[in-house]
Amino acid sequence: MRKVLLFPVLLGFACLLAAAYGAVHNQISYTVGPVYFHELKFQQFRIDAALHNRIGAALVGVQASWWMGVVIGVPIYFAALFVRGTGAFVRAFLRAALVVVLVALVLGVGAVLVAEFTLTAETLPDFVVTRDVSDPVGFAKAGIMHDFSYLGGLIGLIAGLVVVLRRAMSSRKAG
Repeated sequence: MRKVLLFPVLLGFACLLAAAYGAVHNQISYTVGPVYFHELKFQQFRIDAALHNRIGAALVGVQASWWMGVVIGVPIYFAALFVRGTGAFVRAFLRAALVVVLVALVLGVGAVLVAEFTLTAETLPDFVVTRDVSDPVGFAKAGIMHDFSYLGGLIGLIAGLVVVLRRAMSSRKAG
């Protein structure tokens, strides 16, 4: 019963973690491509003109990513239900959530590093070629980081589920 009562708490934690990730992530992507925010994201998320800076980028990150806490948190929660003991259940959930964030961050930062060294005006991806932006390369770098971070969230979810299920199996053997 305690595990069921923990559902909203853990889901809330996952949403807060995802929101914090989005805020931090956008500080990195704002550094490599502020044009992505000034010519797309600030308007898309209706950020007040006074906040068209790093604070606004963080707000975009929170709005764009908090819901991933639900997408990530629900499957991890249900997998963690198989872990014996409430304390071990909570630890498994938290560990898996952190795995998701780390995988998403590594993949996003890795993608932007590759883009930093390989992307030029001549090698722009299609999603930039069709846009009229003041800095197409910077726009592309930030966009690539965003796309790969979502992919990292999906891969991280799989890794997080593996972490939880391995913990569940070991708790079943031990008890």
